[in-house]
This record gives sequence, structure tokens and C-alpha cells, in this order.
Amino acid sequence: MNTGSRTGAWLFALLMLISVPSLQARTPPDQLIIGMNMNNLLTLDPAAMTGNEVVGIVVNLYDSMIELDPNRLTEVRPALASSWQVNEARDRLTFQLRKDVKFHSGNPLTAQDVVWSMRRILHLNLAQASVWKSYGFSKKNVDEMVTAPDDYTVVIQLPKANDPNLVLYSLAALGSGSVLDSATVKSHEQNGDWGNRWLTTHEAGSGPFTLDTWQAKDVLRMNRNADYWRGDIKLSRVVYRHFQESQTLRLMMEKGDLDVASNMAMADLRALRHDPDVTIDAVKKGTIYYVAMSMKESHFANAKVREAVRYLIDYQGINRALMAGYGELHQRPIQSGPATLPDPGYRLNVEKAKRLLAEAGYPQGFDTTLRVLADQPFLNIAIAVQSTLMQAGIRAKIITGTGNQIYGAMRERRFDMLVGRGGSGVEPHPHSSLRALVYNPDNSDAARLTNFQGWRTGFYDAGLNKAIDSALLERDAAKQQQDYHAIQRRYDQLIPALIPVSQMVDSVVVSNRVRDFQPHPSATTFLRDVYKTADAPSGETP
Repeated sequence: MNTGSRTGAWLFALLMLISVPSLQARTPPDQLIIGMNMNNLLTLDPAAMTGNEVVGIVVNLYDSMIELDPNRLTEVRPALASSWQVNEARDRLTFQLRKDVKFHSGNPLTAQDVVWSMRRILHLNLAQASVWKSYGFSKKNVDEMVTAPDDYTVVIQLPKANDPNLVLYSLAALGSGSVLDSATVKSHEQNGDWGNRWLTTHEAGSGPFTLDTWQAKDVLRMNRNADYWRGDIKLSRVVYRHFQESQTLRLMMEKGDLDVASNMAMADLRALRHDPDVTIDAVKKGTIYYVAMSMKESHFANAKVREAVRYLIDYQGINRALMAGYGELHQRPIQSGPATLPDPGYRLNVEKAKRLLAEAGYPQGFDTTLRVLADQPFLNIAIAVQSTLMQAGIRAKIITGTGNQIYGAMRERRFDMLVGRGGSGVEPHPHSSLRALVYNPDNSDAARLTNFQGWRTGFYDAGLNKAIDSALLERDAAKQQQDYHAIQRRYDQLIPALIPVSQMVDSVVVSNRVRDFQPHPSATTFLRDVYKTADAPSGETP
């Protein structure tokens, strides 16, 4: 063969290789392949979990007594409980359980498992305990407050006055209401840890899927539960794969190597909007992006310094340039809704910030640190905030890391500044946001209210706590809304240690082959009814 012929053959082979990806790959028809960033996926224990990512996994491994309808969040649906009642005094909830549910182990699910699961949350006192402690539950009273009169009845007595609807929302939406196989977990206890070490990487649920394997920051696989009480599950397997780069997620979606992808950058989302084989679902969530300061740090204990920081954030620029597809401008601690006041309209004002710093005794500024996840949009927000802080002399060194490194330091109250995301917001009630971002009934280190950002930052005001408690119990809807408006004004006047910047938008890219995948505003996205259609001709939706 002469040189020209060899060159022609080589070019033909190269063109064939290049053209192969254009024949879009297809994921297995009975498997759902999900691409996501797993940096903040730290544990599978329902009592210890933090972050939206793990909630979406846990609710498919476990069942709860009740659920929230993804289309109407104020509507509570039956799950393990076929019915429930609230007494006239509004301080007791009674649940009747189904009698045909088995755990993955084959053990029957009974009311004793529900009670034990609730006891476990309070006794472990990890992340998910904070919500229930705010309702008055403790490891000292939970045995008395949560009981099982018989094998299929659960009674929850509220330790203090509360809105029972909020308690129902919490049971349905947080994931901490997951019911554990008490016999299986007890068999894996080590040194009185209630099975926490084992459950970090294992599960003991009754949900539609069973855990196959989890390799941190790599892959998590779940298999169909063939004996699920709701009936046949259409998917044989769900696979979560870790991708840190948005562009990689986009390329994998374009090639057909993924069925679902989340947490993608706007540039990649824009590129996929023209892809006829995918749909982009934008779901507004109650979670808030924020800049936080620790009031245990001497600079930020000064209200004038905190106010200066308030004027050293370019809210409009950040949301315009960095948050498309991630969030929308929002400067209130309550997620958007009828109870939320309009934004106060804060803007970048370097000169005002400089005057405040001078009045606080820092005319030349000071050095500090700014912690942030090494992911987007967090890192870009931090870089933007670092730049505007510098204009007034606050020299913030950025410290990046994983969720455990960054939020772990915040939970230990050992940080200066932090760019984060939180606020619960999973329950359709203003108290959900206030509890997570503002409420701090006990500011002592010993309280360990680690799931409350108010406690993490050391921000405490007895009057504000009292107002939050009072608004929760107000039965007149118009008066309650006025109370929540007053709380927001008071919060603003106190110069808080946590500054809301944006409300989360979760943009999920879904292949058009996937059916009945409905992203849930509370992150409890159920996969039990999801299935996939046969391949469709390019450009057509099946």
C-alpha cells in the first residue's frame, strides 16, 4: 500500500471513531443513571444526615409514616401510616400503621420500630435531632412522648404547645422520619452508638430500593426491592455517579450515558436547552444561599462590623452573573411566600462599609478566613465576596474543602466567615426557615444545636426566639402573617450574623426517555414510580 492509501485509510478510521459518539449511547432500559456531586454526601444514617443530596437517597431506601405531595406541599399523604388523627387539644397525634410491610431483612415493620427510630434520633443527638429538640423532645422525655399502645398504633404527645401541622410536615419531609429496622440496627451496635457507625455506609429500611454499594465520591448503587409493599418497582437498579465538573455532566447527558443530572453550571444548562433529547426541570426550593459570620470571633461580635459586611456583598451582581440556574435574589430569612416581606434592597456600598468599620475601630480593616465548599456556585460566590470585602480592607483568606470540612467547622462553631446554603425550607411553613436560620433557644456550647445556623453563628436574641415561638402557635392566619412580618423586621434591625443572598433553584436535566421523574421541592424525590421508554428517533420525544 502506498503512502497516500495508508493516509486515506487512517483518515477514514479516524472519522469513523469521531462519528461513533454521534450515535448516542443509551443507558440500560431498566436502570436509572444519575450524575451528581457527592462531595457533601457524608453518611446514609437518617439521624445524622445533612444536605439535600442524601435526603433524595434516604427516602428511596426507607419509608416514613407520611409524605408530602410534590404538587401540593401542604397536602400530607399516607405512607406507612394509613390514617392519623390530631386530638382537639392539638397536642397529640395518633397514627395507624399498615400491617403488610416488611423491612429489607424480612422482619415485619411494627409500631415498636417507629418508636425506636424516634428514640434513636434524640439519644444520638446528631444533626436531625435539632428539629425535634426545638419541638420540646429530648432523650429524657422521648420514651414518654412517643409510644406504641399496640403493634400498629403510634402516639406522639407534643411536649410543648406547637402547630401539629408543622410536626406532620416535619415527619413527612425531613427524612428523619424514616423508620429503621430496629432489630437489624441493634445487631450492629458498637459501644452504645445505636448503630451509627454501621449505618453510615449501610441501610436498614423498607423502601423501594435496597443499598448495593456506596463508594464515597465515586458511585452509589441501589437495587429494586422485589417485595416492596406498594407493588412492583419498574426500575431494577438506580446508580448515582459522582461528577464534580459541570461540563462532564453535560457531555455525559449529551452522549446518553446519564439519565438525570443535577447541580450543573448555567453555561452547560444553556447548551442543553437546545438538546431535543432532554428536559430541564427548574424547581424552586426553600433553601437559602448565605454569607455567615461567627459571633464567637471578636470582629464579628461587633454589630457595626456585621453591618459593614452587609454592605460589602454585591447581591445583584452575584445573582445576575453567578446564580442563573442555581438561585434567585433573596434577602430575607424566610423563603418566598405570603409571609415573606419584600427584600430590603441591600446593595454593595463600599464607602458606607468603610465608615462602619472605622466606627467599630477597624479603619484599616482586618484579616479573616472565609470557608466554602470547593463546588459551584459556592466557590464563585466566595470569590466575589472576597473581592468586595477587600475593597473595605477586610482581607479574607478562602479555605475550601468538602462538606465535612467546611460545615463541620461551622457545626463546631470554629470558623470566621462561611459561604453556605441552608434553611431547611422543606416544610411548607415559615417556621421551617426561621427554625433553621434564625431560631436559637440555647446559645451555650453544650446545647449542640448543630442543625440550627443561628446556634452555629452564635446569633442569639431572647425576644426574637419568643416571637418565633408565639407566631407558631397563632391560629388566626392574618395575625400569624403579621407576626412573621414583625419577626423579619426585628431580625433585620439586630444586624444578624447570617446574611441571605439567594433562594435556591434546583435545575435538574432529565432524559426524555425517563418517565414519572418528579423533582420534589423538599428534596424527597421518590423513584418508586419512575420508568424508561424505548429509544426514540433522534429529535423526537417518546
